[in-house]
Parts: sequence; C-alpha cells; structure tokens
Amino acid sequence: MTESKRETERKYEAPSADDSSWLPDLTGVNGIESVVDQGTADLDAVYYDTDDLRLAATSATLRRRTGGSDAGWHLKLPMSGDSREEVRAPLSETIPDALRELALSRTRGADLRPVVRIRSTRALRQLVGSDGTALAELSVDAVRAESLLATGTCASWTEMEVELASDTDPALLDAVEKTLGANGIGRAHSPSKLARALEETEIGAPRVPGARTEAVVPGSSGEEVLRYVDGRIHALVNLDPAVRRDLPDAVHRMRTTCRRLRSVLRSYRSVLDRKVIDPVRDDLKWLGNELGAERDQEVLRERLGARIEALPGELVFGPVSARVQIWDIGNTSEARLRTLAALDSARYLALLNRLATLTERPPLRAKAARPPEKVMAEAILKEYGRLTDRMAHALDLPPGTARDKALHETRKAAKKTRYATEPARGSLGKPAKRLGKRVKAVQQVLGDHQDSVVARDALRTMTLAAHAAGEPSFTWGLLYGQEQAAADRGERELPTAWAEASRRRLRKSLSR
Repeated sequence: MTESKRETERKYEAPSADDSSWLPDLTGVNGIESVVDQGTADLDAVYYDTDDLRLAATSATLRRRTGGSDAGWHLKLPMSGDSREEVRAPLSETIPDALRELALSRTRGADLRPVVRIRSTRALRQLVGSDGTALAELSVDAVRAESLLATGTCASWTEMEVELASDTDPALLDAVEKTLGANGIGRAHSPSKLARALEETEIGAPRVPGARTEAVVPGSSGEEVLRYVDGRIHALVNLDPAVRRDLPDAVHRMRTTCRRLRSVLRSYRSVLDRKVIDPVRDDLKWLGNELGAERDQEVLRERLGARIEALPGELVFGPVSARVQIWDIGNTSEARLRTLAALDSARYLALLNRLATLTERPPLRAKAARPPEKVMAEAILKEYGRLTDRMAHALDLPPGTARDKALHETRKAAKKTRYATEPARGSLGKPAKRLGKRVKAVQQVLGDHQDSVVARDALRTMTLAAHAAGEPSFTWGLLYGQEQAAADRGERELPTAWAEASRRRLRKSLSR
C-alpha cells in the first residue's frame, strides 16, 4: 500500500549545524507568529538507482529511510517549480513492487541497487501562524554522504530546507527567501541531497536524458524537431506513474502524447530516417490503442451521463441510469486491465528503450542540417494537402455510414496537420500558430461528430439489452435522436470551419 503527498520546498546553504546564531529571526515574516523548536532527529537513508543513474537523470529519487517521523520507502517524482510528489510505502527490506513499477518508465527495467547512503542530524523548527497552525517546517541538516559504489568516498556539508505545510500559500517561500537573502543566506547549488552526494563523492553527474552522442546543427530543422520530440518523450515518461495510479486525466494526456509524438515523427520523415522511426511509430500506435479503450470509455460515460441528467424526469422510463452504470462498470474494468497490461509488457519496455536511443542517437537525414523555415513549411503543407483531399472526399459523400467513416479519417488528418505545426512555431511563428488554431477548430467539430457516432452505437447496444429485458425503449430512442441531431448539427457547421482553415492567404504565408 502506498500514499502520496505534494511537497513544496527550497534548499539553502547553511554555515553551521552546531551554532544557529546565523539563522535570522523569521517572526513577523508573511504571517509567521512564532518559530517553535521541535528538537533533533537522526535520519539514515539509502538511495537506490540503476548503474547509469537513470532515476537521478530524470530528477527522481528512491530511498529507504529510517529515523524521523516518516520512516519508510520514498519515491520522489518531479513536479513544476519547487514542488515534488512523494510516494511512500511502509518500511521493508526490499524495494516495494508498487514503487518499482512507478519508477519503471525511468529505469526502463534496469536493476535498482544502493548507490549512496546519506545520514543526517536534523534540527527541526516549525514556522507557526497566528492561529497556531504550522505554516512550514525549517530544518537544518548536518549531512554525511557515503558512496556505495566503487569509489567508496565520503562527503559532508550543512544545508537548510524550508518546506511548506500542505495548505500554505507558496508566497511564504518568497517572503522567507527574501529575509534569508538579506542575511547572506543563498540557495543551495544542488537541487537535492542526492545530487550533491553524487557530485561530492565523485560518483559523477547522471547522464541527462536527451543528451546527444552526436552533434546537431544549431538552429537547424533537425534541432527544432528533436527539441519537440524530446519534450514529448519526457512527458510520456512523467505520465507513466500517474496512469498507473489512475490519476485524473492521466490516460487521456498519455494517449495524446503518443499521438503527437507518432504524428510528428511521420510528418518530419524528411528530417529523421524512417527505417529507424517507423518501428517506433508502430509501437506508439499500439500503446495509444491500448490506452484508448479506457479513454474512449471515459468520454462516452461522461457524454451519456450528461445527456441523461439533462432529461426531464417525466421523459425517463425504466432503469436507464442503472443500465448505463452496469454497462460502464464492465467496460471500464476491462479497459483498465488492458491499460495496466500494456504498461507491464515487454513491448512497452522496448518502446521506452527505443525512445531513449532516439534522443541520444537521432537518425538524422541530410535535410536535418538545413534551416527550419522551408523544411518545416513543406512538411506542414504536405499534411495539409492530405487533409484537403480527405475533406473533399468526405463532403462529397451522402450522409450515412460511409460518410461517418470518411469524416473520422478526416479528423485524423486534421490532428496530424495541427501536430505538424507545433514543432514549427518557434521558426515559422504566427502563420504556424494560426493554421494550428484553425485546424483545431475543424478537428473539434469532427471530434464531436465522431463521439456522436460512437455514442449511437453504444445506445443501440443498450437499447437491444433493455428491449430483451422487457424495459421501455422510449428514453433510449430519445437519447439516440439527440445524438443524431448533434451529428447533423456538426455536419452543417463543418463547411464554415473548413472554409476558415483553408484560406489561401494563410497557406501562402507558411511557404514564404
């Protein structure tokens, strides 16, 4: 069993742990009423990582700590700004499976072993507000670090942390830092104890993800594309633990990341060798499909739930909500198992390793060295041309199943065009942003249409089940009619949205 909390803290250099006379009085700073001494504690932590420090390279840490009030296993994952998420598991002799799984996207299956032991004597103070509530904790640590690898070297230093309580306004950190700075106390040069221990015990800094083993021409199309690709790979790795823990919107964001990455790798095959890229794209398509079952069910559940809730009570006949709920529970459970199975599979591990290799040794083609303006404009316009062809084909078809399928393919082409504009926004500027925005409007119209197609199919299935059980079918027919009306409305809106996205002047500005 694990539990998690968000911690927001800053670290500072501290002159001494034995004499606290250097510590300024923080009473009166941004609502701090008093500073309460909480005594000292001895902490002993062993940090685990792979031989090539893959956790540290992605700003994550895994430790087994004894002493203090939170003894146990701690996996710390980076968040934005000064915050990190700490996932805790009870103390045990071996790494808990739950934490090992949450670290998998970073370790990529490599063995975890002890790398550093850090012992600290911590002097703790609470920064207390006027109502007696602890606003933050201030700790001064006398740190002793020992390498557990071949170097066997040791290091020691003193540092200070200020960590906010869970409901404290982050502005308190700025106010405290201002007072500390006025008294000559500056930020620590290392972001964590582990980072400093790796440096000072001569283990060395971890290899940063995305660091190239070969040069990329500065300002080139290759650099622009790889910067975007690196960002999406980083996002995928960071989203993995959230998906495993079923956090809100995590599956949707990871699936979208797969789609973006796969699409851009396709659009910029003039920059990256497709012999290397195509197998990566195949694996990303597989992963996106596995995640899609859970995400599609989530979208459908919310859509049908909103439809039913909006109906007047006198128009609801039979156990409509109950039947939708039963249908949803079965499908959601199956989809969730499918997601977890994908993340635990050998194919997923192979994909993570391929993505790591892609960032370190990108398979650049000759055009990668060229300036980005022309290369990227050509790629965008090529995707746009495919979108134009699919749109013309779909609009020429009469309403019905064939047109629904053609509009769905057009939606996919709109996404690819939009995603192709994203890496180019730095070099092409406003024309790429405008085209992406207008194609997104087309994509949204087509997306709502496709959601209606899927909803009608689900409603038909549930209607047949209700009919077989002798339940009234009126409400099911009403819901089906609403979805059909939504689809018809989308088809009427589509020509206007497409006319805006297909303006000739907008396209010409890309190719200048």
